[in-house]
Amino acid sequence: MDASVVLNWGLGILLGVMILLMILRIVLTWYPQLDLNRLPYNLVAWPTEPFLSPTRKLIQPLGGVDITPVIWVGILSLIRELLLGQQGLLMMLMR
Repeated sequence: MDASVVLNWGLGILLGVMILLMILRIVLTWYPQLDLNRLPYNLVAWPTEPFLSPTRKLIQPLGGVDITPVIWVGILSLIRELLLGQQGLLMMLMR
C-alpha cells in the first residue's frame, strides 16, 4: 500500500471521528446536568475539550448556549473537504 493512500485513509478516519465527536458534543450541550467526567460522556468530552476550551475564550456562549462545537464541526468539515474532497489537495497529489 502506498504511503499517500494510508495517509489519506487515516486522515479521513481521524477527521470523520472528530466530526462525529463534535456532533455528539452538541447533543450533550442540550443536557447541562450531565457529568462529563463520567462514562460514557467522558469518551466524548475528553477528546473534544482541548479544541473547545480555547474557542470558548474567543466566542462566549450566546444566550447561555455554547456554539463552539457547531463552529468546530464547520472547521473540521472544511479541512476534510479541502484535503480529502474530490478536488482536495491530497487527492490532487495522489493523481
